[in-house]
Amino acid sequence: MKTKITISDIAKELGIAPATVSRALSDHPEISASTKKKVKAAAERLDYLPNKIASSLRSGKTKIIGVLIPTAEHLFFGSVIHGISNLASTHGYDVLIYQSNESEEFEKKGIDTFIGARVDGILVSISKNTTDFSHFKSVKDKNIPIAFFDRTNDDLEISSVCTDDYSGAYMATESLIKSGYSRIAHISGPQHIKAFAERVRGYKSALDRYNISFDQNLIYNGDISIEAGRKGVQYFLGLTDKPNAIFTVEDFTALGVLKELKDKGIKVPSEFGVVGFCNDLFGEHITPSLSTIDQQTVQMGEEAFNLIYELILKKGEKTNYQKRILAPILITRESSKKN
Repeated sequence: MKTKITISDIAKELGIAPATVSRALSDHPEISASTKKKVKAAAERLDYLPNKIASSLRSGKTKIIGVLIPTAEHLFFGSVIHGISNLASTHGYDVLIYQSNESEEFEKKGIDTFIGARVDGILVSISKNTTDFSHFKSVKDKNIPIAFFDRTNDDLEISSVCTDDYSGAYMATESLIKSGYSRIAHISGPQHIKAFAERVRGYKSALDRYNISFDQNLIYNGDISIEAGRKGVQYFLGLTDKPNAIFTVEDFTALGVLKELKDKGIKVPSEFGVVGFCNDLFGEHITPSLSTIDQQTVQMGEEAFNLIYELILKKGEKTNYQKRILAPILITRESSKKN
């Protein structure tokens, strides 16, 4: 069995003190460039792996960011994590990912796991089923840097990065109006999540701007799923005054809408228009391809890391509550091209 190489082994190999090796490996300014070069070459030759736990105990930092996501099923979150990981690696940080499965209970376990792992900071996108936010307040009270991304909660005054959900929903609804659809419905998400409430607000504003009366019957309260899209269509088609277009809270709901419309023999986009929200990867590869709102997910991940990194550097200092908002981009594809 191969013996694990230690700092003492490198010191013995080079005939120098272990303290000098330790300082050289951590780029201490008092160690000469030539000594650093020799030490690092020996470390590589001997296949030395640093003890991260010991290092974190000395420095007080683990160089790990905890990222809590609602689900790994949506490519949206994978893309955001890609952006987080890209920047994290350039700053020497590792990323620990925990999936809440849209459960408040699992979300709390994830927070406990991160605290137990002594992560330097925590990034969170809130579960759709979370209504008690005390676990986030607890993190804040423990002086552990924390920030939200995508799904946020302003009441907690925790800094965040998100899309301008209101503007995105306005653009999506307006695009259906301009394409010639006259009666536009919306399948919403849980309204205690700010992003989903803002999308309802944007939808209503676009109707108002074009002098279209808002009809409460044209909102179906969904749960951001393919099944919610199917059930929403079933509900709308049961109305006396049926809609001829749907703006959905996100793309998986839109996928359910398209599936149900196809099963009912309703043609998209000639008879019915559909616009989603997110720009998940599958949208451009289905038939008809899905019109949607691009949330700039990689940029969101990069901004989220920048935010938590700043909070880590300023830990212990009084920091201002920040909201970083990304501009949404309308992606028009086949599903909404009536004209």
